[in-house]
Amino acid sequence: MKRNSQMPKYHELMNPLLQALHELGGSGSIEEISQKVSELSGLPEDVLNIPHNPEKSSQTEIEYRLAWARTYLKKYGLLENSDRGIWLIVADKRDVKSVDPQQVVKTVREEHKRQKEIAEKETSTEEDSEIEIPDEAESWRSMLHHVLINDMSPDAFERLAKRILRESGFIQVEVTGRSGDGGIDGKGIMRLSGLLSFHVIFQCKKYKGTVTASEIRDFRGAMIGRADKGLFITTGTFTRDATKEATRDGAPPIDLVDGDQLADKLKELGLGIKKEMVEKITVDSEWFKAI
Repeated sequence: MKRNSQMPKYHELMNPLLQALHELGGSGSIEEISQKVSELSGLPEDVLNIPHNPEKSSQTEIEYRLAWARTYLKKYGLLENSDRGIWLIVADKRDVKSVDPQQVVKTVREEHKRQKEIAEKETSTEEDSEIEIPDEAESWRSMLHHVLINDMSPDAFERLAKRILRESGFIQVEVTGRSGDGGIDGKGIMRLSGLLSFHVIFQCKKYKGTVTASEIRDFRGAMIGRADKGLFITTGTFTRDATKEATRDGAPPIDLVDGDQLADKLKELGLGIKKEMVEKITVDSEWFKAI
């Protein structure tokens, strides 16, 4: 397929990724990096919106390949990431503007092979011959995506959005979705430090694909004169034009929450996501010797 042939391979995204981070000041969120690489790539919208696997995640194919590029550059020692998903160029590597992608791949795979051989000698177990998975590709996200898409009804998803907003500090949250209302599913009031308040209208879209700019325009048309801000929540993703439309100068602002951000928020709030800590027990032999 022609549009697939235009999609860069993951190693071809390493230098655009570095360039994007430099233009972002040396660090950026996954979303910021993806947007900047998309701008720098010059790829057409239909290529940027190709889904990776809509049954398992909301990621586009280019976002998936960027995840691999980040992982390889991290294992190469150029990038690091925080627990909050911020990626940055390692402090003593900030002058590195480009790399030889083939050399990166070769170095990382050779180190992985060396570590595998050491592990096999110590444990006598088999491991995958390839680099495992991109750092942020946790399996729980795929499971959550499947549940939201396949197991929840649209009404239940609206109720979930209502719960998220309440847990996030909204008051007077109502689900008001009805046909012919421009896609508006509910409304609420966001209180800021107990002093300021914003009337917010929201739309929830349980969706495998991408939300387009025209859908953002339709939503804005329905919210004008009825709220200070708009909030669009989807299990899918937003096209680059949709993101631009949401923040267009002179138009009422609309905040966007895609599938990955929705997953992060559910995890943060502990809604349907349980974090289990594994207990690690060690024996302090020196303590026993000194008693």
